[in-house]
Amino acid sequence: MTTYDDRASLTDLTAVVERVRGSVEGVIEGKPEVVRLSLTVLLAEGHLLIEDVPGVGKTMLAKALARSIDCSVQRVQFTPDLLPSDITGVSIWDQQRRDFEFKPGAIFAQVVIGDEINRASPKTQSALLESMEERQVTIDGTTYELPSPFMVVATQNPVEMEGTYPLPEAQRDRFMARVSVGYPSAEAELQMLDVHGGVSPLEDLQPVAHAHEILKLIEAVRAVHVAEPVRRYVVELVAATRTHPDLRLGASPRATLHLLRAAKASAALDGREYALPDDVQALAVAVLAHRLLPTAQAQLNRRTAEQVVREILQRTPVPAAAPQQNGVGVGRGGPGHGQQPPRRLR
Repeated sequence: MTTYDDRASLTDLTAVVERVRGSVEGVIEGKPEVVRLSLTVLLAEGHLLIEDVPGVGKTMLAKALARSIDCSVQRVQFTPDLLPSDITGVSIWDQQRRDFEFKPGAIFAQVVIGDEINRASPKTQSALLESMEERQVTIDGTTYELPSPFMVVATQNPVEMEGTYPLPEAQRDRFMARVSVGYPSAEAELQMLDVHGGVSPLEDLQPVAHAHEILKLIEAVRAVHVAEPVRRYVVELVAATRTHPDLRLGASPRATLHLLRAAKASAALDGREYALPDDVQALAVAVLAHRLLPTAQAQLNRRTAEQVVREILQRTPVPAAAPQQNGVGVGRGGPGHGQQPPRRLR
């Protein structure tokens, strides 16, 4: 891989992200925070769950993100009769070769869009588990590596739950973040009528970044520095979910790792080579809330997991800033802890 100077590399790669962000925002009107979270999950090597009511652009967001990157894309419409082999692939007997030939399924793409994932049976949903976590598929005793970059973008409709199979906790935990698109503002909806009224902008959407550029971005995110106080802050936030009286299931150690990776990606999106507590706070609800299970009493009191995470954020002390080292600090002012200088981004 080509080696770059750290700051020049981060500047160049941030320009790539801006092109992708602008391309997606040209399709999804008035939702810059949703687009940013999608890019954060992509660069953090995670998977995204988009959950909202019908007609707000869940699938369009996933398609716009996929088409903005010049990489392989597969879309799967999840239905009750969908089989696991439709996802992973199947071995077929070849008469001429007199041997089994593996036919790859939809999961063998760099961006996989799973539309209405809660309409498939649990057996089919579980076919995604190994591929999402281990980035490989095992068929008939043979393991096949998935391409890189690899991201699953799944959509879920929280209404019309009759005949659906809600995602189990184990599978929700595989998604780095959950986002709700929400209804647009009046101005954004009016602009949507002007842009989408004649023809869908997806038809003219062209790739603005290549897969190898995304891989370089991912490498840059991996090298983002996270000081010890910030890492401890992440651990304390996740640990607080396991002892909160309104939760019967807290966040897993995987959630700790996902929150750290997402914070590093958020820092890279801002052109920084170090993560701040602000990055962690901005992503905590999206990364943690969908993994938590409120108690029966909390549900009766209409307490949501999102409210609990925000309460934890208010109660958990934020690490103080360390003395500046080469212009790099930990937090927002005040005396702080010693830290190692940031690693070089290459």
